Amino acid sequence: MHEPAIEATTTLTMADAEARLREALKGEGFGVLTEVNVQSVLKDRIDVDVEPYRILGVCNPKLAHAAISIWKGFGLIAPCNVALYDVGDHRVVAAFDPAEVPEVRGNAELYDIARQASSGIRRAVASLDGT
Repeated sequence: MHEPAIEATTTLTMADAEARLREALKGEGFGVLTEVNVQSVLKDRIDVDVEPYRILGVCNPKLAHAAISIWKGFGLIAPCNVALYDVGDHRVVAAFDPAEVPEVRGNAELYDIARQASSGIRRAVASLDGT
């Protein structure tokens, strides 16, 4: 059985971890389409304080185009979310593995595209592991 999350831990600051992650994702052909500062949203909307927590919605345009050409429902699972959050004195970088989506696993062409995306995300996240 596969794990649905791709994870790494780092002792870098949140800002440094995010900057390195963005560069690593860029090197794998991914761009950041959406950004959510969960900490700020929760403070603004319901006045609660939480640890720093960021969500980046990332996408590889070439892979996205190929996937949309096969399955118009691709937008239901894209962009791929990558979360950065504090646990004690370190940061966790976690991404959902796009190859684990049931609709993708049931289609050989989509699964191949998702595995390519998964590999790129996995390399980008792994580049922060232990830093």
